[in-house]
Amino acid sequence: MAENIFASFDISGQGMSVQRMRLTATANNIANVNTTKGPSGAPYQRQVVLTRGIPRSQFNVQLENQIGMLSTTKEHIGVATPSNQLPSNKVLESKQAVDNSPPRLVYEPNHPDADENGYVKYPDINIMTEMVEMISAQRAFQANTGVIQAAKNIARDSLDI
Repeated sequence: MAENIFASFDISGQGMSVQRMRLTATANNIANVNTTKGPSGAPYQRQVVLTRGIPRSQFNVQLENQIGMLSTTKEHIGVATPSNQLPSNKVLESKQAVDNSPPRLVYEPNHPDADENGYVKYPDINIMTEMVEMISAQRAFQANTGVIQAAKNIARDSLDI
């Protein structure tokens, strides 16, 4: 029982880390929405966080054990057998990447960064999209905080028994 509670802490902690990465990337995007020149001389490029589940993680094993179909005949698919030889309890893999979409061209001939045709290259960042991303990351962070709080309450209540 105790390992299940600590596994839920671990999984929710990983989720909170991913959401923190998303919030940081979104904040950077909003702060640089009008940055026409970055350190490389090119316009700022939008940052995104890529996340995927690690196959055969402890989470996947537990999920398969909980929802797997019981075999009543040989034609049925059996329940997946858990693997206790997993390298870690990590269920998510995340990394920060750059969105390679082309810059937004705005006609501003008096701007110091305008090209010979009078166009300025701005990052292809939509503030509304970034705000939705920020709200989504905040809600997911709050959900993971709620899971940790619930697991903590379960552990505390089980000690009172």
